[in-house]
Amino acid sequence: MSKVILKTENLGISFGGLKAVQNLNIEIKEKQLYGLVGPNGAGKTTVFNMITGVYKPTTGRFWLDGEDLTGKGQETINHKGIARTFQNIRLFNNMTVIRNVMVGLHNQPEYKCSVFASIFRTPRHFKTEKAMRARAKEILEIVGLMDERNSLSCNLPYGKQRKLEIARALATNPKLLCLDEPAAGMNPHETADLMDIVRRIRDEYNITILLIEHDMKFVSGLCDEITVLNFGTSLVQGTPEVALSDPEVIKAYIGG
Repeated sequence: MSKVILKTENLGISFGGLKAVQNLNIEIKEKQLYGLVGPNGAGKTTVFNMITGVYKPTTGRFWLDGEDLTGKGQETINHKGIARTFQNIRLFNNMTVIRNVMVGLHNQPEYKCSVFASIFRTPRHFKTEKAMRARAKEILEIVGLMDERNSLSCNLPYGKQRKLEIARALATNPKLLCLDEPAAGMNPHETADLMDIVRRIRDEYNITILLIEHDMKFVSGLCDEITVLNFGTSLVQGTPEVALSDPEVIKAYIGG
């Protein structure tokens, strides 16, 4: 029986009198590809913000691999094993592609280097730098960006910037990778390529993935299970085929 990586129990948050998300109960198992879908304003990104420490829930709790992380800060939650991408790409534009990934490696104990070693360029510094560069290249190979490793991230086309943000999140060695609309703005070829990358991350690196996406073909082709949100509450949970054909879900999307 697969262990549960992420569990939420009656998770919710209010902003003044607005209940943005309420009573969210999900369980995501190890190596599962899980989707969080719903119309605009349904509360999907708010859920991401709660489980990554941007917002503190006002009700309920959540656990990562059995550890209660409710109310913890972003840095702590990232160290514990939750990484994310954003709807609006957030890269270090004036850094090279490989340097963007190396930034993500800095939270790993094996790549720690003292200030003294860095300032005086000791053998320890160069050994750590070499190891980080080698690991960054491995990650860039996963997302198909090895050829662009020495380019400035701001010079990448949009689709490749999306992939670089995933690579940087992967560098933090997460147990749970949260992808916020990873296929947004991509053409069909880029979307199909991204689907292959996401599957590879899950299958070869045993990483559990939670994604928000509006492209239902992308969701149906990838996800084992989904939760459909509407006005901050869960409408349906189940396989994409079952959930997306539910009358209440269809009504939420198209009205009537």
